[in-house]
Amino acid sequence: MAQSLYFSLLLIALCSISECVQHQYYYINVNKNWTEAQRYCREKYTDLATVDNMNDMIQLNKIVNNVRVWIGLQETRVYNWHWSSGDPALFLNWASGQPVGNDECTFMRNEQWIVGPCKNTCFFICYNMSPGLVFVNQTMNWRDAQSYCRQNHIDLVSVRNQNESQQLEKFIDDRNSSGSAVWIGLFRDTWQWSDQSSSSFRYWKTSEPNNYAGPENCTVIERNAQGRWSDYLCHHQFPFVCHEDKLIVIQQNLSWSEALRYCRQNHVDLVSVQSVEMQRRVMNVVKLASTEAVWLGLHNYCSMNMWLWVSGDILCYQNWAPGNTTHSSTPENCKMENRRGAVQSGGDYCWISLPESHRLNFICTN
Repeated sequence: MAQSLYFSLLLIALCSISECVQHQYYYINVNKNWTEAQRYCREKYTDLATVDNMNDMIQLNKIVNNVRVWIGLQETRVYNWHWSSGDPALFLNWASGQPVGNDECTFMRNEQWIVGPCKNTCFFICYNMSPGLVFVNQTMNWRDAQSYCRQNHIDLVSVRNQNESQQLEKFIDDRNSSGSAVWIGLFRDTWQWSDQSSSSFRYWKTSEPNNYAGPENCTVIERNAQGRWSDYLCHHQFPFVCHEDKLIVIQQNLSWSEALRYCRQNHVDLVSVQSVEMQRRVMNVVKLASTEAVWLGLHNYCSMNMWLWVSGDILCYQNWAPGNTTHSSTPENCKMENRRGAVQSGGDYCWISLPESHRLNFICTN
């Protein structure tokens, strides 16, 4: 019993110190228009900078130093739905007839999702690691609510499936007896990252984007604005920031052991996915694969009835497909088949357990 408790505490400690992998950014102190900057980054690195979260913004602010610079966000005129947290918008629970009009932010009322003007003021729901959901009994517009959640918790709440939707409905009903509108983290916009990333992180200045000088379709980190963003006409010439992707899809069909050997000989290792941010980056690159699933650096350690990354890390973050194994439910035949972990290259991009001998594409870290 004491040994089991010690092992559980060790897992908690290891997960708590796990680091998020960030983009590698490069400040290019040459003035170019947005299209020229994009071409330069694609030739020399991966692309113009993509920003996934506040950790990325902190890194960018360290190298930009109050200079106006291009990043990779561009206006497309095509609306897409996103969660503020960056989770993909795979589950939606609109009220009948919704969404309607051109409003961009989502609130809940009477257990239904409704789109409304982001400038309206509502109560809102943040989420945190502990205690989880947080009902904020203050009214703010959507963007101020987003900033409040990011500063005091993690972000505005996301809803990824029917079960989470029902939990959120009960949570709101227990704390919002008046039935008032409550902001959630779902929004839509017409902006897309140059590298086609699914990142929904936005860090606009107040009143931006605004097309002040016409069709301002490109984005800068504004100077003297704590790293916040403005839209600009794309022909202006500014320095810019590129990023280099740490992940690469190898379009060869190899067994898991062969893929591991290939990555270690030619790159660094098979990829470990230790956070939501890394899962999103895997989702962005795995679309390039030619097989229905792609090997990860995930292997089953049968004697301990658990899964481990090839880096030696345990599974702090998990994204198993329904019916697939987790660290507490190893298949009975895993010793014979040498089960390994892969990620689906479409659909929900969940992890699946496969025999080591299957031949798949794979993802290496650079």
